[in-house]
Amino acid sequence: MNYADIKQYDVANGPGVRVSLFVSGCTHHCKECFNPETWDFGYGKPFTEETIKEIIGYLEPSYIKGLTLLGGDPLEHCNQIALLPLVKRVKEVYPEKNLWCYTGYDFEKDVKGYMMKEWEGTRELLSYIDVLVDGEFEIEKKNLKLAFRGSSNQRIILVQESLEKGQLKLWHSAYEKEIMTKEKQYFFINRKIIRRPKEEKTVLVRENI
Repeated sequence: MNYADIKQYDVANGPGVRVSLFVSGCTHHCKECFNPETWDFGYGKPFTEETIKEIIGYLEPSYIKGLTLLGGDPLEHCNQIALLPLVKRVKEVYPEKNLWCYTGYDFEKDVKGYMMKEWEGTRELLSYIDVLVDGEFEIEKKNLKLAFRGSSNQRIILVQESLEKGQLKLWHSAYEKEIMTKEKQYFFINRKIIRRPKEEKTVLVRENI
């Protein structure tokens, strides 16, 4: 596997200050992709044991909240194989730090539908990933107000909870928290409490990841 870049300090691709690895190789080719050069599997530098050591070192400070994998697509088959030693090492050395991954693949259709069943290593790789942002970027659904994703079709999935419970569990930003009472429904947005119209039934739960 090759990689395009490593950002030692990233605040755009997951909560807190993070280290981000941009892998090379993607077959989705989304319209107006922000990183089209990473479609090429041969782009950038070779991913080696020294690269893993470099990332482990970048993750050491206590203010670094975790590692984010993106690109390119980390879930292309060859990239999964190359990334497995990295994510395993990260969780061994820093079990308290979280791991986010961005993919153009769909969690139910692709990841659970055939990757976990047919590809060696996918199930183990997922066991180390806390949050998966899934779905191709769709320019028609682009929304700059969304947290940590580019278009409204993309979802921020709590991987371990979703696999354990057998149903999709989504991550929501820390400023969205639902308060339920017997007679009224309220919710917080940007620390302001607002009453929800009775016809809306969506429940948002804060997740500390």
